[in-house]
Amino acid sequence: MASPQSPEGKPTPGTRPLIMRYAARSDVGRLRSKNDDSAYAGRHLAVVADGMGGHAGGDVASASTVLDMIHLDHDDYPEGADTVLADEIQTANSLLSELVHMDPKLAGMGTTVTALLLEGSQLHFAHIGDSRAYRLRGTTFEQVSVDHTFVQRLIDEGRLRPEEAETHPHKNVLMRVLGDVDASPELDLAVLEVEAGERWLLCSDGLNYVPGPVVEQVVRETRNLAECAELLIQLTLANGAPDNVTVVMLEIAEETGDDVTTASVEIVAPAEPAPPAATESAETVEASETAAGEKTPAAAAGTAASAEGAKPAGEPPAVTDPHLGEHLSAEVLREELASRPHELVGAAATAAETGSIPTVAGRSVARRAATMLTHKAEQDREEVLVLPAGRRRWLTILAASVLAVFLVAGLWLGYAWTQTRFYVGEYDSRVAIFNGISQRLGPIQLSSLESVSKLKLDTLPEFQQQRVRQTIPTDSLEAAQRIVKNLEEPDGSAPTPCPSPSAKPTPSAKASPSAKPSPGSTAKPSASPTPSNAPCEEVSP
Repeated sequence: MASPQSPEGKPTPGTRPLIMRYAARSDVGRLRSKNDDSAYAGRHLAVVADGMGGHAGGDVASASTVLDMIHLDHDDYPEGADTVLADEIQTANSLLSELVHMDPKLAGMGTTVTALLLEGSQLHFAHIGDSRAYRLRGTTFEQVSVDHTFVQRLIDEGRLRPEEAETHPHKNVLMRVLGDVDASPELDLAVLEVEAGERWLLCSDGLNYVPGPVVEQVVRETRNLAECAELLIQLTLANGAPDNVTVVMLEIAEETGDDVTTASVEIVAPAEPAPPAATESAETVEASETAAGEKTPAAAAGTAASAEGAKPAGEPPAVTDPHLGEHLSAEVLREELASRPHELVGAAATAAETGSIPTVAGRSVARRAATMLTHKAEQDREEVLVLPAGRRRWLTILAASVLAVFLVAGLWLGYAWTQTRFYVGEYDSRVAIFNGISQRLGPIQLSSLESVSKLKLDTLPEFQQQRVRQTIPTDSLEAAQRIVKNLEEPDGSAPTPCPSPSAKPTPSAKASPSAKPSPGSTAKPSASPTPSNAPCEEVSP
């Protein structure tokens, strides 16, 4: 049983706080060429994210989301953690939109998220997508999460039996995910009371290829968490593993003296963050080398045994940078990870190891503040020089002339640059390719019609019609032609963005012409063939 708790869920004096013991494993599977799953497990936080988008960035979506949340792994929330977890996931969603804005080739990427945040005797739960959370408490083993899939909606409406779901042709059609379309996706949230001894399993949908009763038996009977996670991975591989599979095993426990002495890493205070002006670039940040003897995230991710440490009473809390998401870099991330025991697996571990961290470095407000401070400092250093009136007049004319030349040259160069761009849009109710950008400069239109396809706009699903009407920018004619081809003959090789829950597209999901997914659906791959206009599919490379 859990230790006595105060009404706020905090340990009472003399009691030992609850922590998570954990083990995490991830495998690319037998058919995929890269791992789009990411997961993190620590003393107070566990997250599983299953990315979608295939070559368009499923690994970027899951890694970005997980790495943006790792700083939550502590139990010091004076205001309570009721909304912290949900706010962080919404922030991660906005980062995905910014990443797509910087790199349009990532358009359509998305990720599921299933996360647990332990505070005192309360477990804060957040979920979106079809990754799953199971709890074993006493003799009861139950699925806590609800799949946001088309078949689950059919089950809820009584139109499909649960045993039919695993073989349904549209079982991978998602209704809700994080991505670059919905600015505020709907999350399933809950606050659950926990007690020492109960177990949790977080997993991506790759584990669905192992029968449910087998999963339950393994969780019940395999006492060692690392062995349990490894066995579930091996069972998935034995069943073909057509998808990536990620497993996080958790056990709620009271901290002990042994936990203190077996802490796997020492606390390292993060370095001072770089000035916002120095992190202006929105491109991937390259990692610097870690000091000799320092444990890196890659080493933690590959450790066979689970890290089972706890913070002793009176120990200073791990230093956590409150603005980690604003200036995330490889060095700051590694110091953040080194400040506590953890396991990081999948695409997030690869990003941390290589330093290729998907992040938006710097926020507009921070950049604006830095610009203002720099400008002020330069003004303070300027010397006042008074010139005769006649000389000032000629200098003014000369300066105006030079400015006019630069202005004309700038406008010409700007226009020339726009003519190197292309976008897909609408012309005469058909999908067309335009050369330039979809903007006007006064009376001047900065684009011209390149070609018009035979594809009528009204034959597309509503959310794809909306994308085309809003224009889809590309950096080359070939890229625009590929987009048009994918709209004309979608074959699962190119993802489409997930519509928001409020949108009402007319979906076509996976393979059966007799079964129609409901509006706003988003699809991930299955073994069945994919008809045209399949929405939001996770693509096999």
